[in-house]
Amino acid sequence: QVQLVESGGGLVHPGGSLRLSCAASGSDFSRYAMGWYRQAPGRQRELVAVVFSGGSANYRDSVKGRFTISRDNAKNTVSLQMDSLKPEDTAVYYCNADFGHVLSYWGQGTQVTVSA
Repeated sequence: QVQLVESGGGLVHPGGSLRLSCAASGSDFSRYAMGWYRQAPGRQRELVAVVFSGGSANYRDSVKGRFTISRDNAKNTVSLQMDSLKPEDTAVYYCNADFGHVLSYWGQGTQVTVSA
């Protein structure tokens, strides 16, 4: 069992930055792929970025070069640094822990609003 708690959301102007953090409790954190998803009103949840147990990462095209995902296995945390934010980044952001698509856990979500 893994419990995830996100923090760091808020309101930011276009072009600004936010850093999201996700703290995980439970065992074997380093074995999970850790991802950030987002869901905007009226839209499906989508993968933003994922960092695998080996440290490699993937990003959706719209955030490449602006967002950076990182993990600290010693602290059981995963972070998402978001720079050059755009209004279309507005969504609820969710942390996810996935083990081989067999086990999957979600945080409660944190709101990110990008607006002038």
